[in-house]
Amino acid sequence: PQVLFRDSLIHRKTMATNFITTNTTTNTIGGTEVDTDAAYKKSTFPISPEKIVGLAREIVSPEIAFGTKDGGACLADDFEFCAAVVGPIGREEYLGALGNFKLEESFDIAQNFYGFYCDPLQTNRAWFFSRTQAKHVGKFAGKEATGKELVLPPQCFHLDFNESGQLKEVGFYTVDRRQGNTGGLGGVFGYFYGIGKPLPFPECQPFSPSYRFW
Repeated sequence: PQVLFRDSLIHRKTMATNFITTNTTTNTIGGTEVDTDAAYKKSTFPISPEKIVGLAREIVSPEIAFGTKDGGACLADDFEFCAAVVGPIGREEYLGALGNFKLEESFDIAQNFYGFYCDPLQTNRAWFFSRTQAKHVGKFAGKEATGKELVLPPQCFHLDFNESGQLKEVGFYTVDRRQGNTGGLGGVFGYFYGIGKPLPFPECQPFSPSYRFW
């Protein structure tokens, strides 16, 4: 897993699918709120916003668990995982990586998902948040169970679906690195750091500004 994620630490630029413009400008840092109902009505994506939210809730359910419990049946053939520093990686790499970590065997996890909604400007996308808590109850990364309670920082997730309702992309980002006790790290990086076994590259360490920002 370390090699997979180290080699995948790249950023990318993407074109949003089915992006809707609002043509509202204010020329200030402040602005107006998107009229979500009007934006949804302009959408040409064949799946309704309500169903996108429903699909997202199914994807994160314990029965599917982001494609790890259904053998990847929910994942499109061109599926990609792309987070803040990891990815994009394809379907098989993604399933293999999550299978190798076996987090559920080492931690009692409460994901605490909330705030599901369909993006009004990209209506094949659902957004939601997590406030993950986990207790270290089994051997992980060579370290025996410590009983430590991990509190990951808040994270924002996105799920993109294709026109058939299959999952096309997953990504997530830490949205407040000063919260929790995992060094501001989310995802699997937070688990490694939280038990004192951080992965050996800079992206898996707490944020440290470059010299010119001091």
